[in-house]
Amino acid sequence: MAERIHNAQELGTSQNDAEYDDAKQEQGMVEGRILEIEDILRRASIITSKANGGRISLGSIVVVSQNGNEQSFQIVGAPEADPANGKISNESPVGRALLGKTIGDTVDVNAPRGVVKMEIVKVD
Repeated sequence: MAERIHNAQELGTSQNDAEYDDAKQEQGMVEGRILEIEDILRRASIITSKANGGRISLGSIVVVSQNGNEQSFQIVGAPEADPANGKISNESPVGRALLGKTIGDTVDVNAPRGVVKMEIVKVD
């Protein structure tokens, strides 16, 4: 970024003012993202698996049955969420519904397509 800004300043023509402004704007976005990541890291804590009576908590891997189809999820914090890879946020509708539950419990999840019933099959 610094090199790009420096090059735009050296050329100094009005034609390159747009390039300079563009580089400065991108630098601002990058610096904002750095501050955001630093804040996430400052507030982060490592979650270790503890025996918690079989209750679902952050870090738990949960297998649920929905209409005979089983799915596996890991409950993670929002920054780690990756639904395509089975990592759902504790703040998502499914994550919120599962937290604190145990094997055999049935939960109702308010989804965009209506209420979905899930039975908890396994908790690791």
